[in-house]
Amino acid sequence: MNMVIRTEAPADYSGVYQLVQEAFATAEHRDGDEQDLVVRLRDSEAFIPSLSLVAEVDGTLAGYLLLTRIQVGRSQQLAAAPLAVAPAFQRQGIGTALIREGERRAREMGYQYIVILGSPAYYGRLGYGPAERYGIRPPFPVESAYFMAQPLRPGVEKLDGVVQYAPEFGI
Repeated sequence: MNMVIRTEAPADYSGVYQLVQEAFATAEHRDGDEQDLVVRLRDSEAFIPSLSLVAEVDGTLAGYLLLTRIQVGRSQQLAAAPLAVAPAFQRQGIGTALIREGERRAREMGYQYIVILGSPAYYGRLGYGPAERYGIRPPFPVESAYFMAQPLRPGVEKLDGVVQYAPEFGI
């Protein structure tokens, strides 16, 4: 498998829309709006172009990750939403590769944490754990196992605050 992870380009937008829609069509936890959330976030102040990533396998769009700015107390951090892998490419390490590249870029940019709402079975194996252990609280009721965070370097200070997502999330 020849995989390339790169920054999303405007020419990718329609393909990413379709990929996200297909990836979430059969997901256990979804709201059906994930692909439209991407469109809204691209036009938001939370959008960071270099943290909108696509994975291509042999020239075919296979996965997508979007990291956007969030506020946690007085600190600016990142939220991962969505991570999507096309059904034909799932369980091949593409999601993990996208997360790792997103973490690398975020670390280089000076961010301390990535927050994600998702499966503890999946994200836990990537080092994500309950966000509350880092002083990060959700702005909505959710089981703590599903609201996770990952420090991007050892020894980062704990935060103390409720996540404030971009208004485009509708939270």
